[in-house]
Amino acid sequence: MAKIEVGEIFTISDETEQENEVEVLAAVEIDGTEYVAVSFVEDLQEETEDDIDIFFLKVDTDGDFSAIESDEEFDKVSAAFDEMMDEEEE
Repeated sequence: MAKIEVGEIFTISDETEQENEVEVLAAVEIDGTEYVAVSFVEDLQEETEDDIDIFFLKVDTDGDFSAIESDEEFDKVSAAFDEMMDEEEE
């Protein structure tokens, strides 16, 4: 499995084929699937921490990103990242 490193920057395309650079802020593995929390590089350079949009992507076995399809999966991933962030702050 391709290991995604925190701090790596990737270019992803949205539905309109607009390319955006995102930086990996955190990575977590849940039930054998790797997920990353990413944010737009542009936002990270410009904004204060409060205004940064963080979103989660699933990493497939080829190291490609895909969207999280279900709310249930999103909640699970979101909770895991929240837990991880809380641990780092202690």
